[in-house]
Amino acid sequence: MRGINLELVLATVAACASAIPTIQLSSPYAGFEVFRVKTDSHPAAVQEKLSGIISEQWNYDINSHIDVVVAPDQLLAFEELGLEFDVMHSDLGASITAESSRSSLGRRQANNSSWFDSYHDYQDHVKYFQTLNEILPDNSEIISSGYSYENRSLFGIHLWGSGGPGKPAILYHGTVHAREWISTAVTEYLTYKLVTGYSAGDKDTRTVLDKYDFYIVPIVNPDGFVYTQTTQRLWRKNRQPGPNGSDCYGRDINRNWEFAWDANPQGASTNPCSQTYKGERPSDSPENQGLDKLVRQLRDGAGIKLYIDWHSYGQYILSPFGYKETLYAPELGKWTKAAQIVSDAIRDSSRDLTVFTFGPSGATLYPTTGAAPDHVYSIGRAEFSYTIELRDIGKYGFVLPPELIRPTVEEQWAGQKVLWTLLDEEFFDGEGPA
Repeated sequence: MRGINLELVLATVAACASAIPTIQLSSPYAGFEVFRVKTDSHPAAVQEKLSGIISEQWNYDINSHIDVVVAPDQLLAFEELGLEFDVMHSDLGASITAESSRSSLGRRQANNSSWFDSYHDYQDHVKYFQTLNEILPDNSEIISSGYSYENRSLFGIHLWGSGGPGKPAILYHGTVHAREWISTAVTEYLTYKLVTGYSAGDKDTRTVLDKYDFYIVPIVNPDGFVYTQTTQRLWRKNRQPGPNGSDCYGRDINRNWEFAWDANPQGASTNPCSQTYKGERPSDSPENQGLDKLVRQLRDGAGIKLYIDWHSYGQYILSPFGYKETLYAPELGKWTKAAQIVSDAIRDSSRDLTVFTFGPSGATLYPTTGAAPDHVYSIGRAEFSYTIELRDIGKYGFVLPPELIRPTVEEQWAGQKVLWTLLDEEFFDGEGPA
């Protein structure tokens, strides 16, 4: 590395973390409550009861439970439904305020990893990646996978090891769904560990970076992400206007990929007001167009070894296919074996013994059409392709408190280190469906 004082740059990272102002978040959720309603394998009956009140459903894996947000003026009506439930947030507005607070800054140690003690806004994430690039200037470059509807860059970083760039790619996407802030932190922590580890001569980090090129895009949905920090914390989609003068905004970027876009009516919505609105046509969001262009470029170059789409919540490691519950890829055996080993590594490294469920997406969770892992496997020809749903399993849901950022990112680092060693293991050769 030439012309860079590593200690000075790391100190700058720490200073950036401690100098960032509080996120200015307008929250309409004061007094709202979030409940985990038990369905006991009869979700339709529970949904019918819930249809009588105004509520917002958080999850789609509803066989055992439905997580719902209920407004203050609907609480009495909700209680009168006679449903069995647990309370996730007794005051969602207060939880959001605590999540966005910087009150813990004074208690941080002045070290470079203090960035992962709190959440940050979009511009600070951009600056943070630029700082990481400065740590490893001869082995990294800032990239863009295109621009959002509101003309924000889908910025990221390209990392490589000895011999220069051009090796098979490992591609990570974060914050596809705007409200899933923890996915930003995870992709950033993996980048931070790769950059600082390689600079310090860490053997494991040098081994993987000398073998693969990393392409990491931490905020795939920047417009939606900014909207969650200024206007509506639980926004999911991008901010593209709806069709034909619709008053509803946004496409679900993870229902907008070309492959299997229209393959299953249960896999996405045609309603522009829906959280899973798939768009008018495949890849008709500018974000998806830019992301797909990079996927095809990597495919036509050295190829894609591993793709991961990071989400929250539920604690799953999901492989293709998502669009059809009974369709299994020939590689399912090795994908499942690798996912099990990664799940074990996460659990063994975690202070909370975090458990991840794994399997093919459609069969394990629910149908999804136009989803990234199916597309990057089928069109991008990725050898390994996953969705990872991060913490938690229902205590906090999308509003994960800042004190859980560090344990979440650390356990994912442990899982990825193991996964990288498995990518070329001989015992995967010839594996068929599990």
